[in-house]
Amino acid sequence: MKLIIAIVHDDDAGELISSITEKGYGVTKLATTGGFLKAGNTTLLIGVQKEKVDEVLDIIRDVCKTRKGIVSPPAPIIGGTGVYVPAPVEITIGGATVFIIDVDRFEKI
Repeated sequence: MKLIIAIVHDDDAGELISSITEKGYGVTKLATTGGFLKAGNTTLLIGVQKEKVDEVLDIIRDVCKTRKGIVSPPAPIIGGTGVYVPAPVEITIGGATVFIIDVDRFEKI
C-alpha cells in the first residue's frame, strides 16, 4: 500500500476531491498554508494499492494545471530616499506537489 500526499492550490481542491472520490478512492483533506506566498492550499492524503498510484497521479495531473497569476506586494517600502511602491509580479500558481510513501501497515478501525 502507498500513501499519496498531494499539496494543491485551494482553487483546485474541490474538483480534485470530487474526481478522486468518483473513481472510488478515499481522500482526507487538510487545510494548509504555503510558506512562500502565505497562500492557502490543501493537502490531500490518499491511501491506495501500489498498482493504483499511477491512476491517481493521472487524476491529479488532469485537474491541477499550472497557470499565471498576479501578486501585489503587501505594502509600500519606506526608505531614506522616499517611498517605493513595488509593482505587481506575475507568478505561476496551481500544479501539485506530490509525495508517495510506502505504508507498512494499514488498519481501518
